[in-house]
Amino acid sequence: MYAKTHTVVVTTDGDGDGTGYTPTVTGRVLQIRYVKTDYAANPDFDVTLETSGVVVWDEDDVDASKTICPRQAVHGTDGAAAEYAAGFPREEPIVVAAERIKIVVAGGGDTKTGTFHVTVG
Repeated sequence: MYAKTHTVVVTTDGDGDGTGYTPTVTGRVLQIRYVKTDYAANPDFDVTLETSGVVVWDEDDVDASKTICPRQAVHGTDGAAAEYAAGFPREEPIVVAAERIKIVVAGGGDTKTGTFHVTVG
């Protein structure tokens, strides 16, 4: 599988809010690595696909570097959640088709930065 990592540095404004984007990508979102630099304590992250609005990562009060591997629920053709066994849902990587990935930071402090490494394959 071919994978590419896009580095996005998000700088906040005076209100502590900032937005950054990957280039237009196609593939599966395999992981996002957040590297804490100088954001204020406990910033909130909302990562979505820019056009469709699909949620990739939504977490509040992230106060340390971390890596996530976002997944979404899989469904059958009847719309019901697919499960490996009762109570064990199936999840697959989130697929993006010719969209940018939008990273929104809130509560990051006045003119602070954080780095996100987004891997799509």
